[in-house]
Amino acid sequence: MPSLLTVEMDNTAIDSVFEVLEHAISTMQLPIVSRVAFDNDPFKVLISTMLSLRTKDATTEEAFTRLFSAASSPEALAETPEKVIEENIFPVGFYKTKAVHIRQTSRIILNDFGGRVPDTMEDLLKLPGVGRKTANLVLILGFDKMGICVDTHVHRITNRWGYVKTETPDETEMRLREILPHRYWKRINDCLVPYGQNLCVPISPYCSRCGLVEYCDRVKVKRSR
Repeated sequence: MPSLLTVEMDNTAIDSVFEVLEHAISTMQLPIVSRVAFDNDPFKVLISTMLSLRTKDATTEEAFTRLFSAASSPEALAETPEKVIEENIFPVGFYKTKAVHIRQTSRIILNDFGGRVPDTMEDLLKLPGVGRKTANLVLILGFDKMGICVDTHVHRITNRWGYVKTETPDETEMRLREILPHRYWKRINDCLVPYGQNLCVPISPYCSRCGLVEYCDRVKVKRSR
């Protein structure tokens, strides 16, 4: 039988889903990128998000702390040798490529944007290594603008619910822009990242401990705990 979320597809169901999510994550640690955003520095949000791609949160946090202890501004990172950036961010995923992108991005911010992180999707996507996920997160956390950040957790869980039926994170973002109430656009990533790290994990999710069972179609879930 389809879940309530799939059947209703209305604000009543999604409101209930977010009530459960907000309660559940209140005891979980926010992702490093969300915690970095407390400093109100878009550059920190940008670089921490670039580091986080295909990297565990603890590793991202350690790498970000080392890097910003050595160089914490576009000016400093633009002048930092790529080898030094590599040494500071290792072992994040694709650390060599990320080191190149971080240095190039810092230079572009200096030369093309007056030393300030751009605040539009169009301009953010011009930066090396920046895709829609990163751009949306910078807009949301760095500038308090509207956006929907879809990472692997948001993509996986919304498809698992049956709320969307999409093949890629970009497709998921576009579909969520059509059906998700605006009041949840900024929050969905902050809710589903810790939820996906702790409960709705990729393989064998903890369905017995999940408060969203009645809203979830459990698409592609072969076994659970």
